[in-house]
Amino acid sequence: MKNYNFIQRFLHDFVLSKKLINKSLFELEKIFYLKKYDLKHQSHIFITGLPRSGTTSLLNFIYSSGEYASLTYENVPFVLSPNLSKLYNKSSVPLKERLHKDDIYFDNSSPEAFDEIFFNNDELFIKDELSNYINLIIQSKKKNKYLSKNNLNFKRIDLILSILPNSFFLIPIREPLQHSFSLMNQHFNFCKLQKNNDFIRRYMNYLGHNEFGLEHKSWNKPILYNEFQNINYWLEQWFIFYDDIYKKYKLNNKCLFIKYEKLSDDFYIENLLKKLNLIKENNINLGFFKNKNKEINNLEYDKELYEKAKLTYEKF
Repeated sequence: MKNYNFIQRFLHDFVLSKKLINKSLFELEKIFYLKKYDLKHQSHIFITGLPRSGTTSLLNFIYSSGEYASLTYENVPFVLSPNLSKLYNKSSVPLKERLHKDDIYFDNSSPEAFDEIFFNNDELFIKDELSNYINLIIQSKKKNKYLSKNNLNFKRIDLILSILPNSFFLIPIREPLQHSFSLMNQHFNFCKLQKNNDFIRRYMNYLGHNEFGLEHKSWNKPILYNEFQNINYWLEQWFIFYDDIYKKYKLNNKCLFIKYEKLSDDFYIENLLKKLNLIKENNINLGFFKNKNKEINNLEYDKELYEKAKLTYEKF
């Protein structure tokens, strides 16, 4: 997005900013392409949770199996019309590092979190159209299972499972201070990027990516800390988020909590693959997982809050 030319920026602004255009293209897509397959018995995968916990690495890892359809950069800006989007002759993007500067690279064929444009509608629309939308995506990719990474779908776990009951939710969790520090640093990073390039801010807003940057939205209402430049704000958000989701879904066998620090352990990964009914085939790339935790010095934080967060972390 950083290097888009004027035409590309205009098209993205024009399409992504207008729900009417997106929904009209979606209706047109259904007329031309929709074939209704029974999706209920398939094990679709929804990756969700706080960013900076390994969600993108999990997405790339599972996508490398070749068994799942997912939205990719090729589908943007026509995210609600994945088959029609093939008619848009998009210039190829050479493999490059994403704006997070975290050693994760992408090109046009890389999967990414784009389906919030669909989910950012009322519940009735989601109930009526989710199966149709996923059908269109899997048809466009010639697969029969869907893979999604959406950091906001934690709010819709029950709704999605009511429609696709055999799906799995993967919810990564990372050591709380490391995680909070990473969240805060990315917030600073994207604030700087968006101040220098307003299209980045608009683009992230269109896609529902308000995790960081000038228009950051809290996952939960702050209790003690509401200043985004304070590590305690991110630590409190971590605690509220994971304490709540653990209480709600600890007994749900369709919700798999995954420890970020164990993703580089082959035995841990093999057990995860078994739970997902995936075979460790040659084409599954294990190289996506890198533990980027590092020693944090000279950082003042709420010790009592951190102890509470650590107790929550140890429950998973």
